[in-house]
Amino acid sequence: KKCRYRSKKATQFIVMWPMLISNSYQPHSKNEHDSKIWSGENSGPTQHPSVSLDPDDLHEEDAYAAVFLNVILIICILLAYLIKEHKIYYLPESAAAMMIGVAIGALVSFFLNDLTLYQFSPEFFFFVLLPPIIFEAGYSLDKKSFFDNVGTIVLFAIFGTIISTFVVGLLTFFFAKKGLIHGISTTNPMEALLFGSLISAVDPVATLSIMNNPELRCNKLLYNLVFGESVLNDAVAIVLFNTFRKYYDPETPDLSEGDIPKVILAFFAEAFLSIIIGVSLGLLTSFIYKNTSISNYSKLESTLLFLFCYLCYATAESLGLSGVMALFFNGIVLSHYNSYNLSSGSRHAAEQIFATLSTTSETIVFLYMGMGVFTGKFKDWNIYFSLYAMLFCIIGRFFNIFPLSCLSNIQRKRKSSEIGFNMQMVLWFVGLRGAIAYALAENMPGENKSTYVTATLSICLMTTIICGGFTERILSISGMKDDNSLDEHCNQNDEDDSLVTSSADEDNDIVDWGIKEYLLKFDRNILQVYFGGKIRSTKGKNDAGNRGNYELGLITDSNDDHDIYI
Repeated sequence: KKCRYRSKKATQFIVMWPMLISNSYQPHSKNEHDSKIWSGENSGPTQHPSVSLDPDDLHEEDAYAAVFLNVILIICILLAYLIKEHKIYYLPESAAAMMIGVAIGALVSFFLNDLTLYQFSPEFFFFVLLPPIIFEAGYSLDKKSFFDNVGTIVLFAIFGTIISTFVVGLLTFFFAKKGLIHGISTTNPMEALLFGSLISAVDPVATLSIMNNPELRCNKLLYNLVFGESVLNDAVAIVLFNTFRKYYDPETPDLSEGDIPKVILAFFAEAFLSIIIGVSLGLLTSFIYKNTSISNYSKLESTLLFLFCYLCYATAESLGLSGVMALFFNGIVLSHYNSYNLSSGSRHAAEQIFATLSTTSETIVFLYMGMGVFTGKFKDWNIYFSLYAMLFCIIGRFFNIFPLSCLSNIQRKRKSSEIGFNMQMVLWFVGLRGAIAYALAENMPGENKSTYVTATLSICLMTTIICGGFTERILSISGMKDDNSLDEHCNQNDEDDSLVTSSADEDNDIVDWGIKEYLLKFDRNILQVYFGGKIRSTKGKNDAGNRGNYELGLITDSNDDHDIYI
């Protein structure tokens, strides 16, 4: 009897493992509606009713849940290994995780009636899964390539996102007014703009996983632009979505012309203040590490670093700002300054741990997105709107990439560094949508939320699987492969990892040498003195240590006779 009882309990709870994720975090509700959602009184995909468990069986049930979760994650990681090992470019790791999620969602939806434990929790995503992904992107950022192309990246990530938002939003509202799309508001343009902002969040994880393979020899400039836009675009889309949501009012749907400048101004104010929060806390952390002997206690050193990182995210969110944007720039500052102050063991451990947490979080997110196809219990899956929305995204991406690329080329001094037509076509093609867009869609207000969520999920699946799978083929057709591998480029950047570089560097944008020289001197004479750790002056790039982040070397640029810190 005991064996039959345990077998029954195992069958029952092995399908309840997402309880650890879906229901382990329930934030304080801000209003009565949110309270009903979290208490399970409302129906729909956001429903998270509390699960009543026998305390005597709680440990056993959690064990079953943990086993099943780990088995699925291990399968996803092993599948990612096989994809990389056998160079299966038509199946990115993120697409594979999505497919596994779809299979699990179909299985549990067939056997279970209550699927709330398998539904995506946006709050858990934003407060637990997303911070490691964003911080790792900033902490491991190739700062030289990022800031060499920062002008173009800012154009694409900020102004391009704004363009895409209004193109998609206004087209959605126009088609709804004409009766071509049903299930969305025809009187409130702010609802359509909310959708335009969330669906403009570019998440080319699948594309970057393909481009990052050294044997493909992806064009260096193309890779830097795609990566730079992706890490900054997500933060911009979240800020834009939150800004529009503050102005969303279903009772007064009319949007006056005077409201649009207010919205844009509020967006830039929130973005600027978020960056200030991230940079300030990053400098504070670096100052504490530099002026104490905490590096002698490696456990305390690593623990404090993790706590400061999450403090940055939580502080920005508590102030109504963007935790994503604050944490991204916090990671850049800590990588550029505080990494000098860490002990050797903590330095390498922090990098590996952040990368591990990021990979695990991304895998869980894509699993849940796949499961959402069957477990969402969406009351209205509007296929026509999903197809129209996909078309609107393509149009919005077009007006983002091509005009802004032409504007960027005007500022580029060398013709060889310009963004050519073929590169613009690839940039247009790799505008994938992912976890950020889906999580924001789950936070859509209004009665038409289900329509927007299903359209977003459809676009995420199509772009990740189809566009991600065709990335290698598109690179070959467009001629976006260099003779030198991306791996060699990364090794070069490891030796030269300054925030800004000399004007003698090949290409890229942006800034006049006078501004660069001022920034270099300010960084060297003030910031590095108080925040940057121990500096070693040498007379050669090869003496700068294994990585530019950790030991600075002073070299002389042979063309300009300017001292350049790397």
